[in-house]
Amino acid sequence: MKRLLGLMLLMSGLMMNAQSNETLIAHYEAYYKQMKKQGDIQGVINAMTHLNVLSPSEARKDTLAYIYMDQGMNNQAINTIGYDAKIDDSDIAIQVKALALKALKQPKLAIPFFEEMFKRTPNALIAYELAELNLQVQQLPEAEKHINYGLANSEPDMKKAFFETQTPYEVSLKSAFMYLNALNIYNKDTKTNIDAAVDILDAALKESPNFNMIQITKNELLRQKQVLQAQAAQPKK
Repeated sequence: MKRLLGLMLLMSGLMMNAQSNETLIAHYEAYYKQMKKQGDIQGVINAMTHLNVLSPSEARKDTLAYIYMDQGMNNQAINTIGYDAKIDDSDIAIQVKALALKALKQPKLAIPFFEEMFKRTPNALIAYELAELNLQVQQLPEAEKHINYGLANSEPDMKKAFFETQTPYEVSLKSAFMYLNALNIYNKDTKTNIDAAVDILDAALKESPNFNMIQITKNELLRQKQVLQAQAAQPKK
């Protein structure tokens, strides 16, 4: 009899816990919808975090990580989703890992996820990210491969934003690839390829006359050329 009573109490407790859990899930699902409706991002994060604890799922975790990343909270995004590559990673998970790691200035870690994005959906915009990141880590052949793809597949309506000025601006994606091409050629030989790089920058500037970053880079390359010429003109001891 005591055993039967104990079993009944245990079952009753489990049912109460299940009902309590379902009630909490329903509450936070409603809370999530309300916070989303009000545009309260912190409320959305809180609701999604509670739901992920009460009823864990990869989809919820991916969504929470994406919200963090979208709000510029890249450490929180990576802490939520991790940075290990998984065979069953969703498209959202791959995107979050790629963009968050790039924002955290971890190009070597970001590159494999951009490569997976490109593998799943090849396009010139992802190729630009890959070219830029490979330039940062001095993988020049890989950068060149993606630059060539971008130059061949940039559509006239595709744009790339730059933020080095107080007012962000956009240029044609093709001219942005030309800019990366100039940098890649320069990096192959920083002494003898300055003129070739400047010629490409001039062509890109004709494509996008508002491309301020090109003028900055061109001025720096010409300054380096003057330094090299001055050094060459000095009498040898």
